[in-house]
Amino acid sequence: MKEADVLVIGGGPAGLSAGLYAGRARLATVLVEKGFTGGQAATTDRVENYPGFPEGISGPELTERMAEQAKRLEVEFLTAEARALRPEGARWVVETDAEPLRGRAVIIATGARSKRLGVPGEDRLTGRGVSYCATCDGAFFRDRRVHVVGGGDSAVVEALFLTRFAESVTLVHRRSELRATKVLQEEILRHPKVRVAWEAQVVGIEGEDRVEAVRLRYRDGREEQEETDGLFIYVGYEPNTGWLDGAFPLDELGYLITDERLRLPAPGALAAGDVRRKGLRQIVTAVADGAIAAVEAVEYLTVPGHTWGGAE
Repeated sequence: MKEADVLVIGGGPAGLSAGLYAGRARLATVLVEKGFTGGQAATTDRVENYPGFPEGISGPELTERMAEQAKRLEVEFLTAEARALRPEGARWVVETDAEPLRGRAVIIATGARSKRLGVPGEDRLTGRGVSYCATCDGAFFRDRRVHVVGGGDSAVVEALFLTRFAESVTLVHRRSELRATKVLQEEILRHPKVRVAWEAQVVGIEGEDRVEAVRLRYRDGREEQEETDGLFIYVGYEPNTGWLDGAFPLDELGYLITDERLRLPAPGALAAGDVRRKGLRQIVTAVADGAIAAVEAVEYLTVPGHTWGGAE
């Protein structure tokens, strides 16, 4: 069984930041990530609100820099999926699909995944025109018509990214105004390739082997079918907490509940980033969370007489 001082579960900005701070404290740190490093941030084409990059930076480049910094501090990266977490005396054991890990402290930074619409045709056509990542799939829709669902920052940023490839982009939003920041609203509303279907919801996705149309239902009750070649969905996120199987309290939406120092109600266990209950989910707040959680772990492991509070 691999041993470490600190186990970081999740390789997004929160996990990378936690690894960086634990590594700087010269604690033996293992970071576990089941997919690609960077999490949701690595699927974002352009990050324009992260301090220090006045011209913006791509999500993959930003998170790769974070990973390189952590590796320089001898953080060990393990590609594996966490399956379960349990206490073992004064340590924590993480069961993975590769090998079990044991650490003196654990930082859960498993983030969140894109929500689904839950409409007919979505599951069947996912990967066949239905996508949750424009950065991943946008190039497949060159000179095609696409629809984007959502009205927040993620939906608007990805819709703007799709204008590089698509012939036209229709943004479907259930309200009469967007929730995205004003700068993004101004940019998308003046873009010549973009139209907005206001007060509308996707209620069905049509097509045999690929997406061919979407059914829209408007607030006034009318339904319309619009031809399209692709549907990109950005309607929020769900926390990746199922693997914990009740190990810690969750709120009504499934997010981990921490105290202000990001502690969970068991000594040596913390949570950081989008997986925990918080007001703002951005790269900059995830990075801050990772730092706070790691510093708390360092104090727990190295300060004599350190007492543990934790969320109740």
